[in-house]
Amino acid sequence: MTDVPGLVPLPAQPDGVPWPAGGRADDVTGGWPVGGPPASATAALAAALDEAFAPAGPLGPTYAVVVVHRGRLVAERYAGRLPHRGGPPEPVGPATRLRSWSMAKSVLHSVAGLAVADGLVELDTPAPVPAWADPADPRHAITLEQLLAMRDGLDFAEVYEDVPGSDVVTMLYGAGRADMAAYAASRPPAAPPGTRFSYSSGTSNIISGIVARAVGPGEPYRRYLADRLFGPTGMTSAVPGFDGSGTWVASSSVHATARDFARFGLLALRDGVWNGFRILPEGWVDHGRRPRSVEEPSGHGFGAHWWVDGDAAGTFRASGHEGQSITVSPGADLVVVRLGRSPEEAGPALDGWRARTVGAFA
Repeated sequence: MTDVPGLVPLPAQPDGVPWPAGGRADDVTGGWPVGGPPASATAALAAALDEAFAPAGPLGPTYAVVVVHRGRLVAERYAGRLPHRGGPPEPVGPATRLRSWSMAKSVLHSVAGLAVADGLVELDTPAPVPAWADPADPRHAITLEQLLAMRDGLDFAEVYEDVPGSDVVTMLYGAGRADMAAYAASRPPAAPPGTRFSYSSGTSNIISGIVARAVGPGEPYRRYLADRLFGPTGMTSAVPGFDGSGTWVASSSVHATARDFARFGLLALRDGVWNGFRILPEGWVDHGRRPRSVEEPSGHGFGAHWWVDGDAAGTFRASGHEGQSITVSPGADLVVVRLGRSPEEAGPALDGWRARTVGAFA
């Protein structure tokens, strides 16, 4: 579907493979066409599933894994229980909504692409942020393109412990929680725009604030997400979280089933096309997966609100706190969703697990 130099082409839906239908409560597949993995991948996939769900395994607790190969659901497994307010813990299963954490950032990239295509915002002009309106403000020059690449130069401490100076904790749970985009936009510059990469949940909420002002905060924004992205792809379980200003908390807040996160992965794998209908602008998925930066010290590549693995299969992924991931591998025609509660030190083990899972198919 695409043939961009340096990028593994995104494959079309194979002939004869139906697109996932709208899931029904009585449909055990959630609307997905089903199949089995290729014989060459069977043993390695079984081992990967066992590793992910091992009670004392290196990944920590895994709630869900969904594997989609060549458009078909070829494996899924669930485990664990979630605390349930006012009742006993809820067993995790296909209908359980699980939190995206920062996988929402990649969903935001799609929403930003819709807003650009609609003519609501522009990529390469100063971003319309009220706090930066003064041309004398060094932040006035920051563009949406730089925000999407997380090269905006803002001073934002992405520290997840509740310690003094943690901007992300202050934004999500402290003084900034009523208007997260405004809090993040108030941060001072630390470097000229475009000159450095710094992963920042605040940056994502600034972008979401831009979209909120363009489409209308609160219910209009909620409808925009539902009508333009979640509805057309059949992500009926998706529930985005909003702050008090009516801005979607796009840094970290979508609840959905593992199967519906896999729908989002399939949309990216198919270049933003769903069942013959173009949802995302042509080339927008390539915009997200084109490498721009390297995070240190992890060595992880980053594009525009998507992480880029740099393997021969062209794998890119949405990733979130505690090991959430939607892995999209064009060369393997594969989507792998893994949701759980991994400790921070499990990062290298998760990297290896994803690589082995993709390698089984590639």
